[in-house]
Parts: sequence; C-alpha cells; structure tokens
Amino acid sequence: MWTQNYTPLGGNLPLSALVASLPVFVLLFLIGVKRKPAWVSALSGLGSAILVALLMYQMPFGMVLNSTVYGASFGLFPIGWIVFWAIVLYKVTEKTGKFEIIKDSIGGLTDDRRLQALMIAFAFGAFIEGAAGFGTPVAVAAAMLTGLGFAPFYAAGICLLANTAPVAFGSIGIPVVTLARITGLSENGLSAWVGRICAPISIFIPMYLILVMGGPKGLAGVIPAVAVCGVAFATAQFFVSNYVGPQLTDILGALAALFALVLLLKVWKPSDKFVLEGEVKAHLPKKHDAGAILHAWSPYLYLVFFVLLAGLSGNAVIKGWFRGGAMDFVAVALDAVQKFYAKATFVFDWPGLAGQIIQVSPVAATPTAYPADQTSFSLNLLSASGTACLMASIASMFTLGLGFGDYVKVVGDTAKSLSKSMLTIASVLGLAYLLNFCGATATMGLAFSATGAVFPFFSALLGWLAVFLTGSDTSANALFGNLQVVTAKTLNLDPTLMAAANSAGGVMGKMISLQSIAVAAAATGMASSDESKLFRFTLRHSVFLASMLGLIVMLYSYVIDWPLPGQ
Repeated sequence: MWTQNYTPLGGNLPLSALVASLPVFVLLFLIGVKRKPAWVSALSGLGSAILVALLMYQMPFGMVLNSTVYGASFGLFPIGWIVFWAIVLYKVTEKTGKFEIIKDSIGGLTDDRRLQALMIAFAFGAFIEGAAGFGTPVAVAAAMLTGLGFAPFYAAGICLLANTAPVAFGSIGIPVVTLARITGLSENGLSAWVGRICAPISIFIPMYLILVMGGPKGLAGVIPAVAVCGVAFATAQFFVSNYVGPQLTDILGALAALFALVLLLKVWKPSDKFVLEGEVKAHLPKKHDAGAILHAWSPYLYLVFFVLLAGLSGNAVIKGWFRGGAMDFVAVALDAVQKFYAKATFVFDWPGLAGQIIQVSPVAATPTAYPADQTSFSLNLLSASGTACLMASIASMFTLGLGFGDYVKVVGDTAKSLSKSMLTIASVLGLAYLLNFCGATATMGLAFSATGAVFPFFSALLGWLAVFLTGSDTSANALFGNLQVVTAKTLNLDPTLMAAANSAGGVMGKMISLQSIAVAAAATGMASSDESKLFRFTLRHSVFLASMLGLIVMLYSYVIDWPLPGQ
C-alpha cells in the first residue's frame, strides 16, 4: 500500500501546490498560448503529470502506470464510446437525407439562428444531459447545429456554453447522487442547495448565450424568447430539485423550456434579421406532413427512448414511485430491463489500485483507502449511454432504409475522423486520474481551502477546477466532496452548502475541459487547429460564470439564511 502526502516539498503547501499544478499550466500554455492541437497539449500535460507523480510525490512506477491506464480506459469507455456512436447516429440521418427534413421542421418553427440555438443547444441539449450526460448533449446538439448551417466553430462554442445550466443534475441526477454517497450527506438536501445555486444562473444563461452570439443588438430582438426559456427552465429546476429530488430535474426543466418556446413561437416572431458569423446560408424550409417529420426525427426519438430506458431501469428512486399502485407494471418492466442489462455488465477492481492508495487527513477524516467504486472499472456494455446511441443508430438504419454496407461505411468513416479526438480524451482522463491518485489534485484543493472566510467563493472554484481536470461533475464530486465537507466544518460553514457548491461550480468547468473541447470539435468536424481558439473562446466565459456562482455561494453563506425544505 502507498499513502498520499499532500505537502511533499518540505511540508510547504503553497510550494507543493505550485509544482502540483505544473501539468495544468503545461496544458493551458500549449493550447491557450502556443495554440497547439488539443491532442498535443493533452499528451504533453500527461507527460508532465507522470514526472510530477514520480519525482515529487514518489508514487511507485507501477501505480503511476495503472492510474494513467485506468483514466485513459475511462476516457475511451464510456466517454469516447458515447462520442463515437452519437456522431454515427447523426451521420446516419445525414446519409439518408432525413436531416434535411429535420432542418425543415425546425425552420418551420423559426429560421432565426438565436432561437435555434435556444431550442437545440440549450433546451434539447439539457434534455439529453438529463438523460445521458457524459458528453452526449454536446456531441448530439453540436452535430445538429452544424447540420442546420452553423459554422463548426460557433456550433461547438454555443453548445459548450449552453451545456452549463443542466450539468449538475446530468445523467438522471448522478452527480448529486454520487456526492451524497461520497460525503454521507442528505441527497435531498444536496439537491436543494445545488438547485438554489444553479437556478439564478439558469435564468441568465439563455440571455448570456445570445449576447455572446450577437451582442446587445442581437439580444434585443429575442428578449421574450430568452426570458421565457430561462424562467421556464430555472423555475422547473428549482422546484424539482428542492421538492422532488435530483433524478428528473434536468428532464423536466428541459421540457418546460422547450414547450414554453414552442408556445411562444405560436404567437410571436422576432422582428429583426440576424446573421451569425460564418453560417451557411439557410435554405427555405419545405413543408412536410407529420408522418414524414416523425420519420425523420425517429433516430433522436430512438435515442431518447434507449437512454431513458437505461437510466430509469437502474434508478431505484424513480422505480419506487411506480410500485404498489396502478402503474406497478412499469416498475416490473424496468426491473426486467435492469436484470437483462446486468447480464452484460462486468465490474472488476483495477489491478494495482484497489485498496492500495491511502487518503489521509484532511482529505479523509482517518487514513482510508479509496472507496471501491473509485478504483473499479464498470464495463456496462448494454446500459451505457454510448450503447443507447449505437442501438438508436441500428434502429435508424432499418427505419430510414440505409443499406448495411452504407452503415458500415459510415461507421468506418467516423472511426477515421475521430482518431485524434479519442487520443485527446484518453490522454486528458489519464492525466486527471493520475493527478487524483498521486495526491496532486488534493494538494491544489487544500491550497484553495486555505482561503479562510472567502472559502465559499473558492469552494465553487474548487469544483470548477476539478471538472476542468476530469471533464465530469460526477468525478469532481468524488474528487473534492469530502474535502469540501472537512473544510466547511473547520470554518464553521454549512457542509451541505459547501458540498453543493462543489457540484454547482463544476458546471462552469465543463466548457473548458479538453474532453469537452474534443467532443465538440469531433461532433462538428472542426479543424484541429481551431481547438485552441475554441478553448480561448470558452475560457473567459467559464471564469466569469464560475465567479458569479462563487458570489452566489458567498451570499448563501453569510447573507441569506434559507432553511432546507422540511426544516
């Protein structure tokens, strides 16, 4: 066994944190300043992380290797698996010509790029985030916007910005559920606080999205739509997270925003004309009957069905809502699906890591090995979100009449185009897991926690840093959840609020994680030389929005006394 040391340089925390952050600086410098492709930046950051783990933390070489391969494997499955099949699904609709009908159906509602961004990047993306998470919404929505005529760069940037409000409740509430399990705090209490922190930002995000797209002049023409979209989503997000739980927060919030926008467009249209830089000129939408539109949208209906089936079948809380009443058959059917999926699920301890790395104070109250679920690998071949995309693409092949040979060609072409993106994702996750297991991430986190009275502000930024490193709010909560609780108790702050701040702050790190950048670039077919430009584009927005969340947490900590429901 090997014990972590969070101040390896002579017990000096600031100096240790400075050196621990070297891989992050290397990554940022290469992609943000030298404008190197994401895969080059990621590999270089990984190389420097290996040196830090070996030389500063004295981590055994075998553990360094195992940690890196473990993270890279997680990058390829489930994350890379999702990206790959989401792109295949989009290309199937494109190959069969059905995406033209999808474009016409959206154009029939509106040809305004701002409203299309609100409907697809924000509302539909939030729905996919709530159902699947782990990169799926950016992959699907960015591909759809590109197909509608958005320039690849703006399609990617818009989707990364939009995929902030729903992240904390993604994948049927998994980030909050994980945070509750890691910290031992109330799941409903964490859900309520995350909702309270995120809801004010959720009102603001649609407006901010349009400001980024078109400035004040572009925003002025769609204020009714921005207001309706933001208020509908945020209201549902607040009430569901506070009074129902985390599982359906995103799904119901997204549906509220979508329905509100559709109803608004029945009685209102923008009076101005808006052109987005670099867009492909939109064709005039043709009229199609309801059957043709439903047929064209069937790939994404299949996707929603398979994703929800996997998510709901494994969620005991939601199944519990149906048991014992007139809808008991639903719970029985979901149980049957769960058992079927379980036959193709293989969970095993990762060699050389399980029970071998000991966390110590203040990250853990007592010397403790990493929990089993953080050192095991789950190969859930049927219930993974990527497999839902795969199933949807196969069903679409038959429904849309695509020949098997053409389908195989689509798969092969997608594999060729995504090779560098997959390398980026694997390298970034290898870096993130290595920094976690060697103790470097905890060292950086402890440096944040030494900020005293302003810790509530930096609590949110700690979550932001963790998601930047891992690309996942769930992983960020597993990484820093206990640290937030320990620090909160030391400073006489509310542990539930501080843990929730970790999850809420993390949503703003999603848009700058190299994993997300790689997903967006792959989904839009963006040139690799534009990835550094995309990173710089999202970075300033990420820092600004994360700072806003930090200020909200400060208000809740010292100004607004707001008891949780039932207290």
